[in-house]
Amino acid sequence: MSGRKFFNRELSWLEFNQRVLDEARDPGVPLLERLKFLAITSSNLDEFFMVRVGGLQLMLGDGGGHRDPSGLLPRQQLQAISTRSHRMVGEQQTCFLSELEPLLRQAGIHRRAIRDLTDREKEYADQFFDAEVYPVVTPTALVEGGELPLLANRGLHVAARLRLAPAPDGGGERFRYAFLPLGQALGRMLRLPATGGHTYLLLEELMAGHVDQFFPGEDVVETAVFRITRNADLSVREDQAADLLSQMQAVLTARKRSDCVRLEVAAGATRIMRDFLQRTLEVDELFTFEIAGPLDLSGLLDLARLGGFDHLRDPAWPPQASARMDAAKGMFEVIRAGDLLLFHPQQSFDPVIRFIEEAAVDPDVLAIKQILYRTSRQSPIIAALARAAERGKYVTAIVELKARFDEERNIEWARALEEAGVQVIYGIKGLKTHAKVCIVVRREPQGLRRYMHFGTGNYNEVTARAYTDISFMTCDADLGADASAFFNTISGYSQPLRYRKLEQAPLGLRDAILGLIDGEAERCRQGQKAVIMAKLNALVDPVIIRALYAASQAGVEIKLNVRGVCCLKPGVPGLSENITVISIIDRFLEHDRILYFLHGGAERVFISSADWMPRNLDRRIELLVPIEDRACRKALLRLLQLRFKDTAKARLLRPDGSYERVQAPGGKDGMRSQEALYKLACDELSEAQKSKPTVFEPHRAPATAP
Repeated sequence: MSGRKFFNRELSWLEFNQRVLDEARDPGVPLLERLKFLAITSSNLDEFFMVRVGGLQLMLGDGGGHRDPSGLLPRQQLQAISTRSHRMVGEQQTCFLSELEPLLRQAGIHRRAIRDLTDREKEYADQFFDAEVYPVVTPTALVEGGELPLLANRGLHVAARLRLAPAPDGGGERFRYAFLPLGQALGRMLRLPATGGHTYLLLEELMAGHVDQFFPGEDVVETAVFRITRNADLSVREDQAADLLSQMQAVLTARKRSDCVRLEVAAGATRIMRDFLQRTLEVDELFTFEIAGPLDLSGLLDLARLGGFDHLRDPAWPPQASARMDAAKGMFEVIRAGDLLLFHPQQSFDPVIRFIEEAAVDPDVLAIKQILYRTSRQSPIIAALARAAERGKYVTAIVELKARFDEERNIEWARALEEAGVQVIYGIKGLKTHAKVCIVVRREPQGLRRYMHFGTGNYNEVTARAYTDISFMTCDADLGADASAFFNTISGYSQPLRYRKLEQAPLGLRDAILGLIDGEAERCRQGQKAVIMAKLNALVDPVIIRALYAASQAGVEIKLNVRGVCCLKPGVPGLSENITVISIIDRFLEHDRILYFLHGGAERVFISSADWMPRNLDRRIELLVPIEDRACRKALLRLLQLRFKDTAKARLLRPDGSYERVQAPGGKDGMRSQEALYKLACDELSEAQKSKPTVFEPHRAPATAP
């Protein structure tokens, strides 16, 4: 019965990636933006295989596993994933080869096949191979019965099949095989000399075309480009990890030799070559993919970033300053004047950086406490924390070493911060610390005051220009007390206290959400109007989904904006007919999490770091933050409502799991919510600048020394 109430998580994720692919296939999207979306679908699929498929295969190997809420066993899920992902990969290749590449050629961006090179281009390519490729690349021979050479995860390789001399006994043909890694140092694309535009040759084609030079005097029968994806669903056994740092480094090493979960082979490979690769790499036919065009379409991001083709991109939307910001005022003065809400990337992330940088040098700041889950490579926030510690302030950073695929960078940051004198805590045993919070403790005439930043996104100024997120800055005393208690709890091994306003996973956050949902259902039963609106990245948790079904059956109006995986089935008569689910895929990655409950007219609005998934609610440290300031609450509600009015980029989830575009009525132009939010940010800033009085400041003679 339960299977009819839930969509399968993995297949729902693949439908999310399909919506990204739909943007790549949309003629109304600028050409290089379409190319970017296509590259993202390839990168997304890599991570899906490394984590989700890898996890299912481990489950299968451990005895078969159990049914998921949709009723599927791991083996059934893997079969369904294979069917759906093969169809998606075929559509990716069609998108590039038949739709985008002809348009790219018209725009002056040409991919050359090695057989089509002009004499000048061939001479240039030959010289590049001799000077740059041949001295760097080392082929690895595969010895029969020997150990398989280390092949890089997601790396491109050229396999060569070479004919051996006939056996003395006159047996059949004999072959040997060798692998040539492309590596990252050489890049993926060789730009060829051209009088205009951009002409390039893929490096794997260059290498395959010159493979004879690696095996002089031998008969190279065929070459084939291939790529493997390894299982990355490996984690630390924290109950056995005396030193988390060294254990995480061991996991990173283990990933380099983990099992192959996917094999991609260029379509020209013979059955002999394909069988050899499958057998040698021990990859199931279910997850062997024959690729018609270039492998690893994520490499197309380099083309999408080409200079000189701005007319093929979206118009620039530079982040706007908040109307509340004043260059003459420090961040502490701005926050004391009232709670500050920022919506990124339409509004700049700079105030968050400025908040921490000012705290680092302010002589009245005594302490800074911050959680770091993901950061940029040249993070100004990391630099500010180090600077604060060097100036003698108490600085505590909880660096989450278990942030998947950022483990190595976080290890480097943790060590650098420790060297600067920062107290570094490597996450919490058994849990991932995913909350986004920073506290600054400052001595002021009235005593100590705590200033806080709560967010829905990471402390990463780079992704803050590409992800939609919320920043909330306050010096509310109750939230300050809660934030301090929160840090003391997770950093000092102390018993959790009852918070005044915050809710924390894995302790009370799930119960708080269920209580809010049940409260709306009960009001509806009593004849009151009841409304729930939520914006999330994912909705998977069966307990919360059942609560939403019960609220729908009670008559609560429920609107959900779920970017990615959604296991809830909306619009099912007798179950969820009062639930609407939309998903928005646009130029910015929708990442903010906002919750709204009508609450009998006393509206309750929250931001959160947590999606409604078992991992977030049960196995991560997350925060649910109430927004009580009237202006901030009103702004968040406006952000939510704009998303639900989107008729340009929103897709409506149907009861059968399909998505359909939301259309503007009467054939009118659609309202694009991300664009509307950008215009809102521009208008707010413009109005604030107009309202500022003009002040004439005279030049004064410099003061003379006494």
